[in-house]
Amino acid sequence: MRQASRQQRREQMTAKLAGKARTQALASIKGWKKVRGRDALQKSFRFADFNEAWGFMTRVAMAAEKADHHPEWSNVYNKVEIVLSTHDAGGLSEKDVALAKVIDSVA
Repeated sequence: MRQASRQQRREQMTAKLAGKARTQALASIKGWKKVRGRDALQKSFRFADFNEAWGFMTRVAMAAEKADHHPEWSNVYNKVEIVLSTHDAGGLSEKDVALAKVIDSVA
């Protein structure tokens, strides 16, 4: 029997949040808003200048790489917009909630 690929194992482990687990998970993060038309969360961050915004993005990038879960984001000068959703799960998963908590902690 062939061994499952890393991608296949990751997909098997990622479940879309639903019901009470979803409600509790979303209650544990503050300031994140639902994205219209998608099962995703969004939050905006503002910093004193571009250097602070870039430093924040670097910290998030390192944490995201470690978690093997990457945000959608954009940056204009001192503003960073982040969207979280788990493509493998077809919407929000515990990975998004965990990354949101890390992002908030490094902001």
